[in-house]
This record gives sequence, structure tokens and C-alpha cells, in this order.
Amino acid sequence: MHIVLVEPEIPGNTGNIARLCAATNSELHLVKPLGFSIEDKYLKRAGLDYWNLVKVSCHENFAEVVELYKGHNFYFNTTKADKHYTDIQYMPDDFLVFGKETAGLPEALLAENTENCIRIPMVNDARSLNLSNAAAIVVYEALRQQQFVNLK
Repeated sequence: MHIVLVEPEIPGNTGNIARLCAATNSELHLVKPLGFSIEDKYLKRAGLDYWNLVKVSCHENFAEVVELYKGHNFYFNTTKADKHYTDIQYMPDDFLVFGKETAGLPEALLAENTENCIRIPMVNDARSLNLSNAAAIVVYEALRQQQFVNLK
């Protein structure tokens, strides 16, 4: 699986997601601008000693990711979607796209990809989940559907 963070702002969340990627053999894609330096101590601390297990790619913009991975499925996580994340049949090389903590994914990107927008159900009064929690929920559902291949 691939996890894409579009303009992440909080190093601790990105570090936690890097650790998630290490544990699940998922690739992490970071789309600039980042709200922190890759050398940030909080980023490194959250990822603990798992950084050597993670394949991380930095991209100048989201269009670069799409161009590099033409033909792959992209699923856009947003509170504004009608489909639940469990409504999708995930494939091993699918891309799970998440937006920045304060604003989510850009409205234009969501509008261009309405059919591939997914959400995690929540009560009406909750705005959103923590980014690293949301990524964990969705990636583990995708991996569950694939019988946790290569995971013990």
C-alpha cells in the first residue's frame, strides 16, 4: 500500500504514520510544502527507530505523484465523502491520500475525484479524527482485505 500525505503540518503525526508504514510495509509519500523539516526531532522521535524500514518519497506537488503512478487507484480520505472506507475493494498498490491536519484535502482535488472519495464514519459533532489514527484505520482495512499478506 501507499500512504500519501498532502502538505502535512504536524511532525508527530507524520512520524507516527512512518512507523505505521514500517509495520505494514507500506510506502510513505510526502507532498510539499511540509509544515516541518524532515530533520525535525519530533518527526524522528515519533518514528522511533523504524525509519530504516520505511520507503519515503518527497514530491513537489500532488500532480507529480499522479504522473509517477499512472494507472494506480487513488482513494481520497475526507469527511465530505458519501462512501465509507469499507466500501472499497483495495488492491496491494493502491494509494491512500490524506490531507493536512488543519484543512484536509483541497476542495478542487476532491471535486476532481468524487468517485474515489472515502470517509471514516463518525458522530455528527466530531469534525475529524487525528491524521495518524485515520491512516491506521484505512490502511489496516485495506490489508485485512488482502489477508495481511507478508505480515505476521
